[in-house]
Amino acid sequence: MNYHEPVLLAEAIEGMNIKTGGIYVDVTYGGGGHSKAIVEKLNNGKMFAFDQDEDAAKNAIQDKKFTLIKSNFRYIKRFMRHYNALPVDGILADLGISSHQVDTASRGFSTRFDSPLDMRMNTEQKLSAQEVINTYPEEKLKYIFSEYGEVENAGKVAYQVAAARKSKAIETTKQLIEAIDRSIDKRFPAKYLSKIFQALRIEVNDEINALKEFLVQSVEVLSKGGRLVVISYHSLEDRLVKNFLRTGKPDGEIEKDIYGNIMNVPFNSLTKKPVTPSEDEIKINPRARSARMRIAEKI
Repeated sequence: MNYHEPVLLAEAIEGMNIKTGGIYVDVTYGGGGHSKAIVEKLNNGKMFAFDQDEDAAKNAIQDKKFTLIKSNFRYIKRFMRHYNALPVDGILADLGISSHQVDTASRGFSTRFDSPLDMRMNTEQKLSAQEVINTYPEEKLKYIFSEYGEVENAGKVAYQVAAARKSKAIETTKQLIEAIDRSIDKRFPAKYLSKIFQALRIEVNDEINALKEFLVQSVEVLSKGGRLVVISYHSLEDRLVKNFLRTGKPDGEIEKDIYGNIMNVPFNSLTKKPVTPSEDEIKINPRARSARMRIAEKI
């Protein structure tokens, strides 16, 4: 598990309510920790996993019950139909970024290294963080930093980026940090920069739209009584998941009947409050600290 320590492993597996002959999907395979635990509980069942990062293939489980699909989870319905695996009994999504991606300097996900501004989870796609930083209009950069990073002085950051790139392209993580130095909260520089990098990563990989598409498709992919388990790491993701489980729509738009009852809610939420890691788990894996898990059952 050097690739990625699975977060809330025991709680997630319990939440999936595994049947030995069921069909399950891990839409964020990574190091395969969650998938491996599920496969071990299967007898004649099937396990499918998604990961668009080619590095994840090196961790593929060697078991006839297991299939790894190199694709974004926004295409879950298409692939489950292709494998004649509809409906499924459970879906697990451990959102965010893997430890392997953060710790690989050349990927450009971390502020700890001076590396190319990349941040692509799928290294075959064209759009990178470098292109975002150097070609996006100032107003669009402001929107990204504000909406995806919840950066309070997003306008100032966008202005500084736009000013710096006029004289020289911003090509590395260090150059970006230097360009926005005057905007960084010097009391909590690491926390501030993590918001900037999070915003860029979300934009580069179209994470919010992918999550919305996945959530909507999960209703069609899951069988009645099937479980949906989602682990998120920042408020933007968690809010989308919470809204979807409550209303059936990622944006939280509520449809009510003439009696005021909420209509078309496809899930029964099994977690009134999100499940969080124990202090013991956080000591072992500090990156689990911000994890929030929600569990729901299809009605």
